[in-house]
Amino acid sequence: MTITQNQIHAEVTDIYDYIVALRRHFHRHPEPSLKEFETIQRIKEEVEEIGVPYINVGETGILATLTGGKGSGKAILLRADIDALPLPDETGKPYASVNPGFNHACGHDGHTASLLGALKILKEHQDEFAGTIQFAFQPAEEIGGGARQFVRGGYIDGIDHVFGIHLQSGTQVGKIVATPGPSNASCDIFKIKVFGKSEHVSRPDLGRDALVSAAAIVTELQTIVAREVSPIDEVVVGIGVLRAGTNYNIIANEAEIEGTVRTFSHEVRAQVLEAVERIAQNVSAAHRTTIAFSNYDAAAPLINDIQAANHAIRVASDIVGSENVITDSPKSMGADDFADYLAVAPGVYCFVGTQSGEETAYGHHHEKFDIDEKGLAIAAELHISYALAYLNDPF
Repeated sequence: MTITQNQIHAEVTDIYDYIVALRRHFHRHPEPSLKEFETIQRIKEEVEEIGVPYINVGETGILATLTGGKGSGKAILLRADIDALPLPDETGKPYASVNPGFNHACGHDGHTASLLGALKILKEHQDEFAGTIQFAFQPAEEIGGGARQFVRGGYIDGIDHVFGIHLQSGTQVGKIVATPGPSNASCDIFKIKVFGKSEHVSRPDLGRDALVSAAAIVTELQTIVAREVSPIDEVVVGIGVLRAGTNYNIIANEAEIEGTVRTFSHEVRAQVLEAVERIAQNVSAAHRTTIAFSNYDAAAPLINDIQAANHAIRVASDIVGSENVITDSPKSMGADDFADYLAVAPGVYCFVGTQSGEETAYGHHHEKFDIDEKGLAIAAELHISYALAYLNDPF
């Protein structure tokens, strides 16, 4: 017997309080990236209680595997990120953070609770599908360090398809976003150290001014978007930090620049990063200084597979009605390391609305960020329905 959408909805409704309780527990006990020790322990306890085997991934991640009772078939991965932010919690809610300085202000508590709810229901229907569903409870999304533990460790090499959900305070509860093509930008975090030579400011000719050199580099980097990239491509080259100097009358012998590149294309990303390093080298040389360039690859561009996105649109329409499915959401310059999974297998990243009033309208990473918890039920239902629909009719 194939489980129907009405059955899924009814079963999610039955365990709604369970999902909400989990979300509030995780919200009260947030932990930063790569230090989610209590969080992953609670997740393990729930997975063990449900009765699904898992393996550890790194220190604070797990991969649970549910094998269908109808034999072999395709394999799909469902993912939830579990880390919190270094941010105070100013919601004033009974479930506010008890860990000072940390806050689940991006919704990862809800992602984790929703996926655990989906796992609980899918386990009950294990004998009704063929294939495999894997559940990645992943640390360190906020620093772009979690998904690569799963990918580079080879833990998902046999996966045919990937699916992820992010709660979204900018979208009304009851709506689902499924957009084909590029969704989120890549994120590279670069540092440029500039080395000069100290001297008294009254004899600038004897020194090599790292401050002036760094300032020129910052200015010149702004020409990349204006002069080196096609106007059709959407690119950000942003500088957030410029440090230099020790005193008003000393020519700076060192300076440091920190910035980020965001793009929606693998090819444009490579082009822009090359330009950043080249321009920094050449401008520095013009000022008789030298540089050291380094880059941290935080996330690739997140590009939804067209077929997968259309599949998600059909599934989402069955859950909330086609009029409540957003298929043309504007691209975001914010990054998400779910893109690392999409580099291994086709799939789609959907967004589930959680806004229903002023208290749930604060943006992600805001001290007062909170959600309408009805969105948790929709997220759990979407996980279940998408996975089963894919396994029953893979593409």
